[in-house]
Amino acid sequence: MDYSVLEASTLFRGIPARELREDLERTPHHIQCYDKGETVFFLMEEASRVGVVLEGHVQAQKTFPNGSQVNVSLRGPGELVGPAAVFSAHKTYPCDVVAVEPSTVMMFRRTDLLGLMQRDVRILENLMTEIASATYMLQQRLELLSYSGIAQKAAFWLLTQARQTGKAEVRIPGSVSKWAMTMNVSRPSLHRELRKLEEEGIVSYSSRIVRILDAGALQEVLSR
Repeated sequence: MDYSVLEASTLFRGIPARELREDLERTPHHIQCYDKGETVFFLMEEASRVGVVLEGHVQAQKTFPNGSQVNVSLRGPGELVGPAAVFSAHKTYPCDVVAVEPSTVMMFRRTDLLGLMQRDVRILENLMTEIASATYMLQQRLELLSYSGIAQKAAFWLLTQARQTGKAEVRIPGSVSKWAMTMNVSRPSLHRELRKLEEEGIVSYSSRIVRILDAGALQEVLSR
C-alpha cells in the first residue's frame, strides 16, 4: 500500500509510514471502492463507520421534501467522512454521502477506531481537530448558503480563503466543477460570474487559481 495519502491525511497526520503500518496491522479495517454515483453512507443509516478517502471525491448531500438539494461538503484524498455522526449522540448519518467520481475509501468501525486512538493519542488529537474544524467550516458554509447570488457566493468563498491563507491567490479546490458543487451552483453559472468579476478588474481567473486584484471591490460584491 502507498502510505503517502494516509501520512498526509487529517486522521494520521504526523505519524510516519512505519508506525502507521504497525497501527493498521493491529486494527481491523477494509478498503471499499465506489463507482461514480454510488452511495457511501445513506441518510439516517446507523453511523457505525468512519472513512478515510484514498482516491476520488465523495459529496455529502442533503435532499429536502420539495426536491431541492444542498451539497454540504466535498471530501477528497486524505479527508474523513462520517466522524461527527459516528461519535454523536444520534449515531446516524445526517446526509447521503455519494461518490462524485470513482472513489476508494478506507473504512473503520467505531469500536476499532476507538481502540486505535487508545493506542496512539496522536490519532485522537487529530480526530478532535478534524471534528472541531468541520464544525467551524459548517458555520462558514451556512453563511455562504445565505447568499442568493452566485457572484456573492464566489466573493464570500474567495475572501474567506484569502483570510485563512493570507494570500491574494486562491487555489480552486480540485476543479471549477468541484468548486461549483461545494457552493451548490452550476459550473457554467460560476464560470460566467467569475468572468464578469474579471472584466470588472476585481479578480483574474485561470482554471486553477483566482487572484484577488481588488479585495475592497470584492467585499462590496457581497452587498449587491
